[in-house]
Amino acid sequence: MTNNTDHASPADSAVVASAVFDIQKIAASFPDRADTMLIDTRLTDEPHASSRVFRVYRPVAAHYHATCDEYLSVLSGRAKFFLGEAPTFEVSLGQLIFFKQGTIHGIPEILEEPFVVLAVDTPRRDPSDVHFVNPADGTPESFIESKRLY
Repeated sequence: MTNNTDHASPADSAVVASAVFDIQKIAASFPDRADTMLIDTRLTDEPHASSRVFRVYRPVAAHYHATCDEYLSVLSGRAKFFLGEAPTFEVSLGQLIFFKQGTIHGIPEILEEPFVVLAVDTPRRDPSDVHFVNPADGTPESFIESKRLY
């Protein structure tokens, strides 16, 4: 990452005026395995929007986010995805998925690994804003682990 402030990290959002991230390098740095469904690394964390790169390690059950709209850009891999009541569809490199807050979504199958996504949440999504339709399917803690990968 390169930014215009001395020694600031994206987690210090109050002091980062701008930044440049090597998304491909970050995407390549995810570990091969995870205990959670996803691992993410947060790039920005502003009140109006947050951004992160995440890798999906196993199928993700139906869930929603109550506080934000979400934009997902596929960086690598392929997966089956669903939004609301619509039929499941395949997503792959270069596709952008958008959905509004409260939209139930999930990833029932990873077809090609690593499945890595750039996410932008508007407004900022708190890491605890993960609500599984069936609470037995997971918790925010079993859903995602955040790591600094740059």
